[in-house]
Amino acid sequence: MKRHARGGGPIVFGASSVETVEDRDASDGDHAQPPQLRRRLGRADLRAVPEARRALRELLRHWGRPGRADIAELLTSELVTNALVHTDREAVLTATVGPDGLRVEVRDFVARLPRPRVPNADCGTNGRGLILVQSLADAWGVRAHGVGKAVWFELDADSG
Repeated sequence: MKRHARGGGPIVFGASSVETVEDRDASDGDHAQPPQLRRRLGRADLRAVPEARRALRELLRHWGRPGRADIAELLTSELVTNALVHTDREAVLTATVGPDGLRVEVRDFVARLPRPRVPNADCGTNGRGLILVQSLADAWGVRAHGVGKAVWFELDADSG
């Protein structure tokens, strides 16, 4: 995957789903698409964080070098938590596995852009999410939408 900021990726509202290439091959004929997870996250529902991790773990069970899926889970939980805690609105998680790697995007409906900040020792564990994303992702960024924004990251399958 290329290391630069770019937009893209579908946003779908609705029921949670995990599809595999085989599922799509059977239903779409020759239009096979990469495996994808799409999940609507309820307003301020922090139960969505471990649920998103479990769904991503299932999607990535045979993906990448050892440890890459663990990093993806950590970074996804950070983005999901940020969206739910700092916006007090719904959000949408989309994770797509491509031939070269993984792209995870969390879209929310608040225009205020996130900023990585150096955590204060008095903040406990707060304030470290985007620093982790910045440190561990191969690429990451923020894409503005008409209503809200999407914060995303990419991981190459075999980087280390």
